[in-house]
Amino acid sequence: MPTFDLYLFDLDGTLVDTAPEVCDAVNDTLRRFDLPEAGQVQVTEWIGHGMQELLIQALAHAGQIAVATVRGSDSLALIASEFSRYYLQRCGSRSQLYPHVREVLLALRARNAKLALVTNKESRYAAALLTAHALTPLFDLQICGDTLPSRKPDPAGIEHCLSATQVPRERALFVGDSSIDVAAARQAGVAVWAVPYGYNMGQAIAESRPDRILSDLAELLDE
Repeated sequence: MPTFDLYLFDLDGTLVDTAPEVCDAVNDTLRRFDLPEAGQVQVTEWIGHGMQELLIQALAHAGQIAVATVRGSDSLALIASEFSRYYLQRCGSRSQLYPHVREVLLALRARNAKLALVTNKESRYAAALLTAHALTPLFDLQICGDTLPSRKPDPAGIEHCLSATQVPRERALFVGDSSIDVAAARQAGVAVWAVPYGYNMGQAIAESRPDRILSDLAELLDE
């Protein structure tokens, strides 16, 4: 009998390698406003708190100004609108599923497990990315960065999924790639396993002490 009835997944860095096209959209935006471009490594380290926060970090870095100054800028809304346009155009252009993602999700569904997506990515971007990779039908629930008043590491998204599916927390597993995911799962009282190949703001995922580190998502089928 499988150990878990509900599997909750992060998106960027866990299911889909999105960093290349995120970097493209960031640099599309920076060029549009005559700002210096950012490198791939730097952009990758900004992934995790949602696209709006990533853009703010990129603008602060490009302008060599404080993050708080960017947040209070009168031009942020205009720049964010341009970034949104560029990123929606880029979704699916250079991202790709990590190994065995589709097979694992299909196999878990075949076992009658519930699947939920809990991401800090805003819903319009998550929807575009899931559509680009034909993942939308595989999830019973989607909690994005703007679905609820708070986002990870707040456990509200996980709590919402537990309530909606009526799965006891001891029968739920969160699978992510970052300290943000580990913290959210811990606060929700659910098991958390992590992949080591994702985006954890430049830190090794082992430092976040998940319950288990998966070298490949296919290991989910062994439990």
